[in-house]
Formats: sequence, structure tokens, C-alpha cells
Amino acid sequence: MSACASSRKRIARPAAGEVAIAVEAIGVNYADGIIRMGLYESAKRLHGYPITPGFEVAGRIAALGSDISEFSLGDPVIGLTLFGGYASRVVLTPDRVFKRPAGMSADAGAAIPTIFLTAWWMVHELLHPHPGDTWLVHSAAGGVGSALAQLGRLGGCRVIGVVGAAHKREAALAAGCDAVIDKSAEDLWQRTRELAPGGFQAVFDANGVSTLSQSYAQLAPAGRLLIYGFASMLPHDGRLNWFKLAWDWLRTPRYNPLSMTRDNKSVLACNLSFLSGEAERLRGGMHWLLERFADGRLLPPPVTRFPLERAADAQRAIESGRTVGKLILVA
Repeated sequence: MSACASSRKRIARPAAGEVAIAVEAIGVNYADGIIRMGLYESAKRLHGYPITPGFEVAGRIAALGSDISEFSLGDPVIGLTLFGGYASRVVLTPDRVFKRPAGMSADAGAAIPTIFLTAWWMVHELLHPHPGDTWLVHSAAGGVGSALAQLGRLGGCRVIGVVGAAHKREAALAAGCDAVIDKSAEDLWQRTRELAPGGFQAVFDANGVSTLSQSYAQLAPAGRLLIYGFASMLPHDGRLNWFKLAWDWLRTPRYNPLSMTRDNKSVLACNLSFLSGEAERLRGGMHWLLERFADGRLLPPPVTRFPLERAADAQRAIESGRTVGKLILVA
């Protein structure tokens, strides 16, 4: 399960049991910037530095190694690279490659894997939702947030989205939120109590220290807080402030199991890059998602395109907190 773009010979002639993909589009994720800052734990443990970011690509099969029967030259595909996706060619084993549904563009194909698999894992492997549940989704106009809103809508849940600026409200509503709180203009926690006076069955939070305590407090009995990031602890301009990082780490909530047992509240967490041991379940999740993209029950997020050579600009944009939907690089 490897990705490689450093050897032209290897790309032209994948080894037995591998395929080469001519990359057309590459997904950009918030984690790519964290990798660049040297703070992404799985990059250190699973790969090491120097490292090329990039968790996902879309393109066409350019070459086949021996013993490959499930793909043909020219097939439009999606590839899960884990790392190494910022490239014009990648080599992968076929268990990391999926045929794109008919009519799905390369842009859409590169936009969906990481954000939707993260959302799918939290919703269907950790949460197990019930129709009528009420969710609070932070960053509801972003990649994972908008994917969560769509999965909530599919599951018959009521989704309250949180956005950080007025221009993001429509995107959150389009993704499936029943109501949206603009925390730049409204009192976030007062509005949550007004919209869900009995609390939430699930709160999805990638902000970190800025919201975690109140997110947990807003849970209904038997509610679950699902954590998948710590964006508020990281800079918006790519410049690390180690004092702030340490201070935020010290202020991050530590959950007391005695209180959690009394309150019947749970805290769950997800980091997709550390789930390689669950490859078969993730592959099943990807097929589940692609089936629903194929028949229109799920829709790709809106995308903003950058040329591959402007990857730095794309990372600056996603770190700014002002973007909507998904950013992609065009190879």
C-alpha cells in the first residue's frame, strides 16, 4: 500500500500487484498544513520526514503491473495515498484504488475520500445514529462538516450547523443543515440551548480547546462528543506560536470517567490516518459512499481549484479559516 512519485521508471512500470495513476486532481486537507508544520503524529510514525503531503487523488489508470485484473488502462479512478498525493503520478496497490462512478469528475473524485470517510467512520462506526437524533456540527461549511451534514440528513437526523462567517451559511444549509448558527454574529451557546433545549445526541468538534468544554456540556444524557481535530490551537498564517500551543494544550479538557458514567455521556475520537489496521472496514465504507454518490443520495462538496504548483497558496487558504467546501490541486 504505497504511493510513489519520485521514480519515473517505477511510475512507468508498476511492480506486480500495483497500478500507476495519472493524477488529474488532488484533495487538499487541513492536515496537509499540519504535516508541513511538523506536528502531524502519523506523518512522523508512519512515514517520517522528508515527506510529501496528499491523502487522495483522482485520475486515470496509466499502467498496470502483472496480476491486475480489476482495472484497465484509462479507467477513471480514485486513489487513497495516505501520503505522497501531491504528485502528477502515483503508484498504489489496488486495494487503495476505486473506480469513479459514471459522470463523477476528477475534481469531485479528489474532493470526497478523506472528508467523507472521516465522517462515515464517526457516524457509522462510532455513533450509530437513530432517526430523530439532534446533532451539533461545528465547521459545517467545511469539508468534514458538510459531509457530516449530508450523512445526518440521510440518517433522518436534525442537524444544527455552526459556521464562523456569514458567507458560509448558505453552504451549510445546502449540505443538509436544518439550522445554522453564525458564531461571528450570534451567541453560539445561547443559540444551541434555544435550538436544542434538551441537548444533543451528538456533537462533532474539530476546534479543540476553544469549544470542547461547552460542546461536552451541550450533550443530552447518553450523548456523544466526537472529536476529530484541534483547529483553534493552530495558526491561521502558518507561523507556529509554541507558547500558545503549550497553553492551549494545558487548557484542553481532560474528561473524568466518574462524571461521564454519572452523566451517561461519552467522548469518542477519530484520526483517519491511524486507521490503516481497519483497511477492510474503510474499503467497505468507501464502497458504501460511492454507491450513494452514484445514485445522487450524496453530493460532492463545492470545490475551489488551485494548480499543483500553487500548493502553498492552497494551504494558506485552508489555514485561513475562510474557505468553504473542499480545495483541490489540479495536476
